[in-house]
Amino acid sequence: MSAHAAPPALQIRNLTKSFQAGRPVLNDINIVVKSGEMVALIGASGSGKSTLLRHIAGFLPADTGSILVFGRTTQADGRVAKNIRELRAEIGFVVQQFNLVSRLSVLTNVLTGLLFWVPLWRSLLGRFSHTERVAALNELAAVGILEQSNQRAGELSGGQQQRAALARTLVQRARIILADEPIASLDPESARHVMEMLAQMNHDRGLTILVSLHQIDFAIRYCPRAIALHDGRVVYDGPSRNLDVAALRAIYGNAATELLTPVRDASMPTTPVRQPIRAAHAAA
Repeated sequence: MSAHAAPPALQIRNLTKSFQAGRPVLNDINIVVKSGEMVALIGASGSGKSTLLRHIAGFLPADTGSILVFGRTTQADGRVAKNIRELRAEIGFVVQQFNLVSRLSVLTNVLTGLLFWVPLWRSLLGRFSHTERVAALNELAAVGILEQSNQRAGELSGGQQQRAALARTLVQRARIILADEPIASLDPESARHVMEMLAQMNHDRGLTILVSLHQIDFAIRYCPRAIALHDGRVVYDGPSRNLDVAALRAIYGNAATELLTPVRDASMPTTPVRQPIRAAHAAA
C-alpha cells in the first residue's frame, strides 16, 4: 500500500476468541475488506458469524488479534479502543430482531441514528432540528416507507421494520454496515426486498456491506464475494459464484444442507436490478 492509498474498510488480524478454555469460537481470523465491497459472511449455525460481527463493532473484546475499520483500531490485544463510541459512528449494525422501540414512531426510531452526532441532552429529550427530521424523512423515502413515518414501529411488518433499521444507518452516516442475519425472520419476498436495498446502498452510495447469511442463494445473487466460516475458522474467501453444491459439501459436509435450502420465491431475479436510492424531497 502506498503512503497515499486509502486504508481498507476492514482489516482483521489473527483474531481469536474463546468463551470456554480450549474451545475457540473464533480461531485466527484474518480478513481484509476493501472500501465499497459487498461481502457475504456465510456459515451454518454456530460457525461464529454473529460473534465476529460483534467483535468488529466493538461490542466484544477478543482474546488476541486486532481489528481496524478504515485504518482506525477498534480493538487490539484483548482491549476495545477507548474511543470506540466515536469509531462506532461509522459502523452501522443491523440485526435480525430490528432493534426498534416498538412504542415509538418510525421517524423517531430512525432519528436515533443521530445519537452519535448530537449532544446527549438533545437526544434524551427528543430535540431534533427541522433539518435532521427532513434528513430522516428523506431516508425513509429512500427505503420506501415514508408513508409509515408516523406509525408506531411495532405496527410495521417485519420487512418494513428492517427497512426502518436500514434508514437509521443511513441517517447515522455509517460508512460500513454490518448486517447480522437481517433476513432470517422474513418471508422470501421481504427478504428479497431487504437484500435489494442493501445492494442499492452498496452500489449507489458506495457503502461497504458485510452481511451474514444462512442461505447461499442470496449470497450468490447479491454479494460478489463470500467469506465462509466453519468452526470459527475462515475456510473460504473468494467469489460467491464458486460456492456450488460440491464446494459447500466439501467444506461443510452434512451441515451444508442448512446453507443449500432453496429460497422459494419465483420473483427473485437471477441478478439484482439495482434502482438508484435517491433522497426524496419530503416536508417535515
